[in-house]
Amino acid sequence: MLGMLATLSWIVPAAPLVAGATYTNPILFADYSDPDVIRIGRDYYLVASSFHFSPGIPILRSGDLVHWSIAGHVLPRLPFAPEYDMPGPHTLTDAISKPIGGTRYAGGVWAPSIRQHAGLIYVYWATPDEGIFMATARSPEGPWSAPVKVIDQPALEDPCPFWDDDGSAWLVHSRHGAGPLILHRMSPDGRRVLDEGTVIVEDKKNLPILEGPKFYKRNGYYYIFAPFGGVEKGAQAVLRARTITGPYEWRVVLRQGNTALEGPHQGGWVETPSGEGWFVHFNSTGAFGRITYLEPVRWIDDWPVIGDPIAGDVAGQPVASHAVPDGPPAPATLQTSDEFGSRTLGQQWEWNHNPDDARWSLAARPGHLRLIANHANQIVNARNTLTQILIGPASRITTRIDARKMSEGQRAGLSLFGVKPSWIGITREGGRNWLTLSSAGEETRGAAIAGKQIELRAIVSSDQKVRYSYSLDGGQTFAPMGDVFPLARFSWWKGSRPALFTFTRGTPGGIVDVDWVHIDTLPQD
Repeated sequence: MLGMLATLSWIVPAAPLVAGATYTNPILFADYSDPDVIRIGRDYYLVASSFHFSPGIPILRSGDLVHWSIAGHVLPRLPFAPEYDMPGPHTLTDAISKPIGGTRYAGGVWAPSIRQHAGLIYVYWATPDEGIFMATARSPEGPWSAPVKVIDQPALEDPCPFWDDDGSAWLVHSRHGAGPLILHRMSPDGRRVLDEGTVIVEDKKNLPILEGPKFYKRNGYYYIFAPFGGVEKGAQAVLRARTITGPYEWRVVLRQGNTALEGPHQGGWVETPSGEGWFVHFNSTGAFGRITYLEPVRWIDDWPVIGDPIAGDVAGQPVASHAVPDGPPAPATLQTSDEFGSRTLGQQWEWNHNPDDARWSLAARPGHLRLIANHANQIVNARNTLTQILIGPASRITTRIDARKMSEGQRAGLSLFGVKPSWIGITREGGRNWLTLSSAGEETRGAAIAGKQIELRAIVSSDQKVRYSYSLDGGQTFAPMGDVFPLARFSWWKGSRPALFTFTRGTPGGIVDVDWVHIDTLPQD
């Protein structure tokens, strides 16, 4: 059987596991969509889609499959096309998967897979406009090789490699429109395909929107774990065959069942050192994105059953809670807050598209993040917007900024970023700094700000709304500003994100210095 391989900052606290302990789903209330997972020794590593955010392909590490921290990224930048540098011209659109002109919104990294083979770690992914790529490293923490284009063809998605017992290399993937599943022979090093590909599974009636394949081998069967039915209401299928080219039989192994969790699907299977099986998958939650769940896996007649059993059904349903995986406890936490005291950004940060490295610095003013404004009309076409994945279901994001060096026409502040974003911040107009609130591109000006520093706050509630406030007395008191807004909605395949930003409608070059960002989880409303 093929074994299943799957800068310190302020952090969200996590309780350690104890004997007889249980975990509660979701294990990550955070938008780590399309997850895949392997085990290396006693550690587990997870990769997820990052789309147009840079650096790309986050790698999470866990010692127990329940608690995770961010170990790094595969891609320092997105080198696939000039549009990842946001050259414009820009045309605004609300489309979920069509980019704003001159950008790659909703492009970038789709559904990566991670595997270990012959002493190397391999990650494969597709970009919808450019093709299928791979990179390798000796360790999941990196350094990673430059990406190699395996297939030069757009409109492909969700690749997964597989090395058979005889050393032969294979690649399975889907294509846009979600299906069929296509199989290629690869060179042994996995850097190129050796044929045009063969359709091995296509059943639009029973398996519509078939995508996200993950390849495994167990007890002489080849298995493809693949979701179908779409992001919001899909289910998880498993296909199996005695030969890698098929024919494949299939069954549904995870569905909503009697739970309230619509569309549990798409992820990876992994085993503990003792052989316990687990499945990591996502569930779509609207503005919070696609968050991460962990399900037990048991095998009956060489078919996996995922989650809790459903009476009269071969499929399972998601567990609300379950006994923790076997093995020692390994507390870990996702990095969130940052004091900007390091020479490098914390692993939690990802830029919207590639940054303009001449327009930001951690060295210009030690202990601060300096952002220098480029020209843009709106935050969605601004360079150097620095984001991180939102932690739900409720959280408080607070930042302190120094706006003394802002220039005429400049905007800077704190956003919940995505399609139809909102933000609170400072605008520089008429030689003065003004407190400003923006929602869906409409700005509301508040009072003039005379002090050198201001603290900005966003409180996100579990009903997917945000309220903004500000403090002029060093955080002793906060005054609300404006109404409660909906979070930037799920679009471009990503959930809403906290973001630091600046841009200008005037002459580029104005400066804002960010002292710190503090993020706290709150009790669910």
